[in-house]
Amino acid sequence: MIIVDTNIILALTDTRDDDHERCKRWFDQLAPDVTLYVPPTVIAEVCYLVNREVGPEAEAAVLDDIGDGDRYTYQLVDLLNEDIRRMADLVRQYADREMGGTDASIVAVAERLKINTVATINRKDFDNVRPKHVPALSIVP
Repeated sequence: MIIVDTNIILALTDTRDDDHERCKRWFDQLAPDVTLYVPPTVIAEVCYLVNREVGPEAEAAVLDDIGDGDRYTYQLVDLLNEDIRRMADLVRQYADREMGGTDASIVAVAERLKINTVATINRKDFDNVRPKHVPALSIVP
């Protein structure tokens, strides 16, 4: 199980992105049974950025890849009230690093679902986070 950050989906979608090839290599080597989760906060960021950088057709294609069940590349994971409370705590705790709500949601969901791995290019917000369920998150690619 892996939680996917905005920048990974953007890089996979935008062939002009500096990280496109690296993310594509990582994505292509994933085992078929690996579940990729995205919270709604990531979806909102991805929609905005993909539409801006690539266009509405690409945005729609990304949305087509998100849902519940085996036919979707990315599995939607809802935010619960406890996740929102934890997000607020994380934003306060890591204010010096300017951790925003989207990154905080990734950590909160990882803690709740006991997921150890985050797919992100943004190591700054995740390298030094100390989640409640493991000493540190494993970051890929």
